[in-house]
Amino acid sequence: MTEYIAFDSHQHYTLAEREDAATGRTRQRRIDHRRGAIAAYAQRCPPGTPVAVEATGNWYWIIDEIEQAGLEPRLVHPRKAKLMMGMINKTDRLDVHGLNRLQRAGTLPTVWIPPGHLRDLREVTRTRMVLVAARTRAKNRLTAPRTKYALNLVGVSDAYGPRSRSCLEAAIDALPTETCWTSRLLLQQIDLLTDQIKQVDARLEALITVTPEMERLMTLPGVGVILAAVIALEVGCIDRFPSAEHLAAYAGTTPRVHASGGKVRYGPLRPDVNRYLKWAFVEAGNSVALNHRRRPGRHVSRRYRQVRRRKGHATAVGAVARHLAEATYHVWSRAEPYRDPDVGRTRKA
Repeated sequence: MTEYIAFDSHQHYTLAEREDAATGRTRQRRIDHRRGAIAAYAQRCPPGTPVAVEATGNWYWIIDEIEQAGLEPRLVHPRKAKLMMGMINKTDRLDVHGLNRLQRAGTLPTVWIPPGHLRDLREVTRTRMVLVAARTRAKNRLTAPRTKYALNLVGVSDAYGPRSRSCLEAAIDALPTETCWTSRLLLQQIDLLTDQIKQVDARLEALITVTPEMERLMTLPGVGVILAAVIALEVGCIDRFPSAEHLAAYAGTTPRVHASGGKVRYGPLRPDVNRYLKWAFVEAGNSVALNHRRRPGRHVSRRYRQVRRRKGHATAVGAVARHLAEATYHVWSRAEPYRDPDVGRTRKA
C-alpha cells in the first residue's frame, strides 16, 4: 500500500485526504457533490487502494463511484471511529485525517457493505415499514377524538376493518362539526396508505423469490413472508456475524449493561442499531404475545409469560425478540428449521 485515502462526506461536499504511506505527507481536497465527481477524483489514485468512508446518509453513490474507479471502499462505523480518534476538537480536516490515522494503525472500525442489488431491494421493505408506521399514527390520531366523545366501537376487534366500516363512519358523523371534518381527512389518509401498502406487498411478491433461507426463517414463531423478507434483506450475509449474540446486538434486541462495584444494571435497548431489523424482531415478538394463549406450550410463549409477570409486557416482548434474533443465526447458519429449545433437549436426552 503506497498511500491511505479517506473521505469525510457531507450533504453537498466531501473532504478527501491522501496520505503517503512512506513519508506521512498529506494532501486534502474538497470535492463538490455531483454525479461523477468522486469517480473522477478516485481515478487519479492507485487502483485497489482502500478508501475509508463514514456511513453517512449519502454513502450509496459515493461507494458506487469508488468501486467504478477501481478502488476498495471501506465503510466506517461513525460513532466507533469518533471514539477511537479520541479528539476533543472537531473539524472536517481533523476528522478525515483521523480516519487515515486509524487506517495506518490497522484499527479502522469497518462495517459490511451490502451489494448494490440488495441495497435496492431493501428500499421496498423499508418503504413498507414507513407506510405502516404512518397508518398506525393516523389510526391513533383518529381514535383520540372518538375516545374524547365516548364514541368507541364496542364489541369490534378491528375498528378499521371492512366489517366495522359502517359503524366507524357513523361514529365519525356523530362528532362535532370540525372534529368530524378532520376525522374524515384522517380516514381518507388511512385508506390511501392501506392501498399503497397493498401495492408494496404485490411488488414484494413479484420481486422477492422465497429462498431456502427465507423458508427456514418462516419456521420461527411470529415470522411470516413479509418479516422473513425484511430479516433476509437486512442481514444479507450471515457469515459476517461471529455468533448469535453478535446478531442479536446488531438487531438492537440486547439491553445496555452497566456493571460496576459488583452491581449490574440493565438499561433500555440500544438506539444505534439496525432499526429495520429491530422492528422485524419486535413485530414477531408482538405476534407471539398476541397468540401466547393459543400456543401455551411453546418456548416463546412461556418465555413471554415468565418475563411479563416480573417486568411487564414491553420487556417481555423484548426478551422474545432477542430469542428470535439469536434463533435466526442458528437457523440460517446451520441450514435447518427452527425447533423449540425444549424439544431439542428432549430429543437429546
